[in-house]
Amino acid sequence: MTKTGKVLSWTGGIVLLLMVVLVAIIATFDWNRLKPTINRKVSAELNRPFAIRGDLGVVWERNKDEPGWRSWVPWPHVHAEDILLGNPPEIPEVTMVHLPRVEATLAPLALLTRTVWLPWIKLTQPDARLIRLSEKTNNWTFNLAGDDTQQAEAAPSSWSFRLDNILFDRGKVAVSDKVTQAQMTILVDPLGKPLPFSEVTGDKKGANSANVADYVFGLKVQGQYKGERVNGSGKIGGMLALRSEGTPFPVQADIRTRDARVAFTGTINDPMKMGGVDLRLKFAGNSLGNLYDLTGVLLPDTPPYETDGHLTAKIDSDKGSVFRYQDFNGRIGDSDIHGSLTFTQGKPRAKLEGDMESRQLRLADLGPLIGVDSGKGADENRREEQRKGQRTIQPADKVLPYDTFDTEKWSVMDADVRFKGRRIEHSTRLPLRDLSTHVILSNGDLQLQPLRFGIAGGTIDSTIHLSGDQKPMRGTAQIKARQLQLKQLMPNVEAMQKTLGQLNGDAQLRGTGNSVAALLGSSNGNLKLLMNDGLISRNLMEILGLNVGNYIIGQIFGDEEVRINCAAANLDLVNGVARPQIFAFDTENALINVTGTASMANERLDLTIDPESKGFRVITLRSPLYVRGTFKNPQAGVKAGPLIARGAVAAALATLVAPAAALLALVSAPEGDENQCRTILSQMKR
Repeated sequence: MTKTGKVLSWTGGIVLLLMVVLVAIIATFDWNRLKPTINRKVSAELNRPFAIRGDLGVVWERNKDEPGWRSWVPWPHVHAEDILLGNPPEIPEVTMVHLPRVEATLAPLALLTRTVWLPWIKLTQPDARLIRLSEKTNNWTFNLAGDDTQQAEAAPSSWSFRLDNILFDRGKVAVSDKVTQAQMTILVDPLGKPLPFSEVTGDKKGANSANVADYVFGLKVQGQYKGERVNGSGKIGGMLALRSEGTPFPVQADIRTRDARVAFTGTINDPMKMGGVDLRLKFAGNSLGNLYDLTGVLLPDTPPYETDGHLTAKIDSDKGSVFRYQDFNGRIGDSDIHGSLTFTQGKPRAKLEGDMESRQLRLADLGPLIGVDSGKGADENRREEQRKGQRTIQPADKVLPYDTFDTEKWSVMDADVRFKGRRIEHSTRLPLRDLSTHVILSNGDLQLQPLRFGIAGGTIDSTIHLSGDQKPMRGTAQIKARQLQLKQLMPNVEAMQKTLGQLNGDAQLRGTGNSVAALLGSSNGNLKLLMNDGLISRNLMEILGLNVGNYIIGQIFGDEEVRINCAAANLDLVNGVARPQIFAFDTENALINVTGTASMANERLDLTIDPESKGFRVITLRSPLYVRGTFKNPQAGVKAGPLIARGAVAAALATLVAPAAALLALVSAPEGDENQCRTILSQMKR
């Protein structure tokens, strides 16, 4: 052997010996000696406690999956036990994450290309606690030591990091969020094998399903959210999919509270930054009003509801997130509902905008909007709201709705929503159609401008203004009723089908108070009504359920059916008390005048009805009648005293020139057509 050969042989032997010694040292090295250094360095980098409290070790094994000679290169398999990650100083709890055991494998040859490559890392029964004390204080935002300006301006590292898979068995996440008042526990279990997104959505041919990550983990949720018990289940994608900006992260859940259910399937784009949401969303519950506590979206109280639509969202914590619930279909009570809504979180208030439509609207389902217990599920809603202390109990002896408007919530959100109801169901006694309204809510000020619907061949057109930003609330209403056909207004009354008459009216009201009863009880304004060419009889009163009217008509006309030439009312309301300027009926055989008061404040009547016979026809009674008592239980009878003098009623009405002239504007028939009200009011005016 030459001298050079001997040198090379000795050199190779020494290198081989050094490698053997190095492998032997590494294989037998007590890695636990490094724990204090690792714990200190990681704690300093994360600015929070970190500790490996159990065994730390490395096992060297060949990776037989590597091709050729690489399969002979041993790979280090690292394990660490009892790992604790703590919270930042401002969080009083000690532990954020506890890992009984962590295992990982490192590809050694990748280090030659300045790459730290972990083909997999396995977490054994991870236990995490997510805590938020305020909008700016939580334990999942890390303030790293390397995030200062000097480090940020330093040259980027030439090393890269690669992680192919994260594995774990059953894990637990506890959530304590004082902002949303959430106290929940989430159990996470691997599904066993990945589940394609299309199999969960049922859209196996959908083009949007192809690039969505698979479902990997199952979820079970239980706890409380804003004081409501919550439980549910769902599925999510793998942990690595959370970091993929180009691959939508799949989510699916079915969550229930005491009175609501939310189910959704879809994706989150760029989930680490909550870049956007695209979900098929279904939700149902006892009342839309209950969603405010869960979502912050202010909606009116309703009967039980359910809806299904497409929710997209663009999340932006600085400028305000935008949520679009598009092309939804559903039901509220027994009414269908369709439309699209947009909810924008912004300053100074969030705003709800959109259009909704009901093709078959049941009028009773609108009852809760004005504090009336009506519609499907009303009893259940009332009990639930009384349990929460959110509902005023309706007095047993009162008729007007006493339930209060929750004006405190009106200032949390603005709204600009249009609603249409095509066909309206309210039995056959009150045929309505084509309801439309434009709801405008701005800083607690609510307007329905206009509120319009068709009824009995005519229209009712109104504007409602409720100033919820004032205490007590102030309300105004302007209402116009035009060309309501009497035979359509009472389609079940056979006798009324003979008439050609109309009902017209105007009302201007203003009041204060936080309920319909309070508004009317303090109201000031005027009400005008005019009806021509109608019919009246005891039989009609019985059909309409008006027992007092039944008594009065029976006393005046007996059992006869009597034609009304004109019925006219011009009422003034002062502090909730209605007093008629004119309240008269001109019939074919009698003239009837009504005087007295009707108090909205205490719901009491004190009316006097003076009848006067025409010509020589003898009517049943010429003594005045009275109606007294409450709205709910009125009483009628004959006033004691002398009979009404002949001509007294006509003489009294003849003096009412100004009120009669004001009613002439309600005569809607063309000048050439016969209208008895025009004739009678013109005579009174002269």
